[in-house]
Amino acid sequence: MSIPRWNKGGVLPPVDSNAPTAPERSPYKAQAGDFIHRFAVSAKRQQILRQWLDYRAALYEAGITKGFQWLDGSFLEEIELTEKRDPNDIDCVTFFQLGEGVTEESLVAEHPELFSRDFIKRKFNVDAYYVNQAWPGRSLIENSAYWYSLWSHRRDLSWKGFVQIELDLADDGIGKRILDSLDEEI
Repeated sequence: MSIPRWNKGGVLPPVDSNAPTAPERSPYKAQAGDFIHRFAVSAKRQQILRQWLDYRAALYEAGITKGFQWLDGSFLEEIELTEKRDPNDIDCVTFFQLGEGVTEESLVAEHPELFSRDFIKRKFNVDAYYVNQAWPGRSLIENSAYWYSLWSHRRDLSWKGFVQIELDLADDGIGKRILDSLDEEI
């Protein structure tokens, strides 16, 4: 299912109102290129998307190449209309798999900047969080449930949807080309 349009509240609907029990629901699975095409509707959003792609490139360089990201926050809302402002950043939880022979401790020791939320926010405009898919079952389930329940609601407790993007270097290249073509149009 493609990423739906914003609803009247300026958010992605959490489910299809015509089929509320269907499996096609939030998080909406999309490719990076489709995500960029859908949300690159202003110069500020395009800047944030470029920085998000740079963040993903930093993850790949550190060896985080398998997994997916849940994306949310005001970036996924029609914030320009509802609050008369641009989004400030993009919220991101990376669910990652470690490479052979790599531990979470060694990854953090070799790439501490990637696990510094302040650094990532300043450099990439990404509010970054992580979930290691190798965590024990209960911890993995509890963390997934936490992020799902947190991101399924706005602060006013209204329901909303969010997006899931696979870590995929080739698709990120497509997304970058989409952004480059938008630059040429300006």
